[in-house]
Amino acid sequence: MPLFFTLDNIYNLYKIDPSKTIDGMVILDQSNQPNREYEDHRHQFDGLLLSFLIRGTMKTRIHFLEYDINPTDIVVILPQLMIDVQSASEDAEMITIGLSLDFIASFPNLREFIMNDEIRWHPVIQLKDEDRILQQELLSLLQKSYHKKPSSKKKELLQHLLFALISLISEAYSTHIERKERSKNRTHEIIDDFYVLISKYAIEQRSVKFYADKLHLTPQYLSTLLKKATGKSVLQWIDHILLMHAKTLLKSTNISIKELSNQLHFADSSLFCRYFKRHTGISPKSFRNAS
Repeated sequence: MPLFFTLDNIYNLYKIDPSKTIDGMVILDQSNQPNREYEDHRHQFDGLLLSFLIRGTMKTRIHFLEYDINPTDIVVILPQLMIDVQSASEDAEMITIGLSLDFIASFPNLREFIMNDEIRWHPVIQLKDEDRILQQELLSLLQKSYHKKPSSKKKELLQHLLFALISLISEAYSTHIERKERSKNRTHEIIDDFYVLISKYAIEQRSVKFYADKLHLTPQYLSTLLKKATGKSVLQWIDHILLMHAKTLLKSTNISIKELSNQLHFADSSLFCRYFKRHTGISPKSFRNAS
């Protein structure tokens, strides 16, 4: 079974000083440490991971496909994708930025970034030479800013640097035309097709039968396949996408809870509030007001 982990798990795993943490963000300088427990399992991160291999090599499986990771490669792991580290050279060093789903939900441009199918299917990319120099400078500034003493503007500074770095990566995806075709088996095809469907229909369609019919499968087969391959059932994936929409609207707009529930196709706002609290542990209003 995959190991699911959050930013809190990472803070504990790496024994990060609480005074240096920033809400929703972590920056790690990782050398190859094979005794790390999470490297011995398939795992999923409850957020976005941006990893930059500085030296050495790695072999990893992302979204069920295998990749050789080399220096200057950027690895973009979208939320809930399966990661399975196969091996790493003794000199492997990687800088990793982790962003929580709540952090992402606060910024519509980040939500658009993580819903990009092109990134999901091609998680490893390299920038052009001139952009790679800028990437290295931004990455260095992010690390230095992250480890500086707490200040009133520290979080804002990190956000601006982060958005600049993500803009570079987004541009690389938008202009990188040539793609290496990878063979996918039937399971991979079903998962890819299902991801496309829930990204498009999750707000309006929440029945397993709808997605099974679209994929020409039985509901039971689809749920069993997804649970085994991804760790989540059809309904759990629908909830995941729906909650991302809800959190984005709560953080990035001032529309009323009633209007928000209408946009998300809930019968009434009280039903939406119960749904949101059941899955997050807090009310929509509390989530919106949280810093």
